[in-house]
Amino acid sequence: MAIKKGLGRGLDMLIPKEESTKSAETKENKAEKTEKKKENEEILLDIRQIEPNRNQPRKQFDEDAIEELAESIKMYGVIQPLIVQKKDDYYEIIAGERRWRACKKAGVKKVPVLIRNYEEQEILKISLIENLQREDLNPIEEAQAYQQLQEEYGLKQDEIAASVSKSRTAITNTMRLLKLDERVQKMILDNLITSGHGRTLIPLEDGDVQYQVAEKIMDENLSVREAEKLVKKILEPKEKEEEENNPEQEKMFEFFEEKMKHILGSKVTIKNNKKNKGKIEIEYYSQDELERLIDLIQSIKNE
Repeated sequence: MAIKKGLGRGLDMLIPKEESTKSAETKENKAEKTEKKKENEEILLDIRQIEPNRNQPRKQFDEDAIEELAESIKMYGVIQPLIVQKKDDYYEIIAGERRWRACKKAGVKKVPVLIRNYEEQEILKISLIENLQREDLNPIEEAQAYQQLQEEYGLKQDEIAASVSKSRTAITNTMRLLKLDERVQKMILDNLITSGHGRTLIPLEDGDVQYQVAEKIMDENLSVREAEKLVKKILEPKEKEEEENNPEQEKMFEFFEEKMKHILGSKVTIKNNKKNKGKIEIEYYSQDELERLIDLIQSIKNE
């Protein structure tokens, strides 16, 4: 019996090494297969293990709509699984934050998910596309997402357009909303004015003026067409001023100034105001210089 016991210990010291190695390899293979299986199959996860994506394009959620979805989930369950990605000690939502919020409201403990592994750029793109397909992404949030794709991931506008199945012009027009004053952008985010109203304000370069006009649009419930007329009226004086001080006219005055300088022998400045009215300024630097100019002008008059 002692021999058997000793032999057993000796075999335990020799054989298990191989077996443990095989066992470790088998465990690794099983883990890899399980992970791959998880990536392709729907599984249930504890809702406490799941967190939203900080780069989610949509920042604001309609609480009434989430409440309705929560009631639906209570009755029928979660029909479409969330798409998540494994992080250090939690799973990050790639698509389905609205469902996740509704599940929390409904008191659901475990939710169906599909585990995926994407690059950050792909995650943003998927989140953006999911919201765009539902057509409930606010135009400012949409513009911010496009900007993020452009600035953080180096995508050009035509590449963004191809990714979300939109024209490059549509991408450009949406991104132009980010030129608006932040207060006006917030009004669009809060649905106080539309993106159409916002676009009419872009030609107004002063942020304070943009905000004042936006408040007028909201207070008086102006249509986009009425807002366009209001902005045009604000811009008219500036446009007239630019017309009156056009480059060709400026060159003409420069020519006259040079000609008078040559005749008088002193610097001459022509100041032209609206309706071609203005004044001519002749500079002098001493009493003698002033008397000389007066004598010269009188002699020209006498001629």
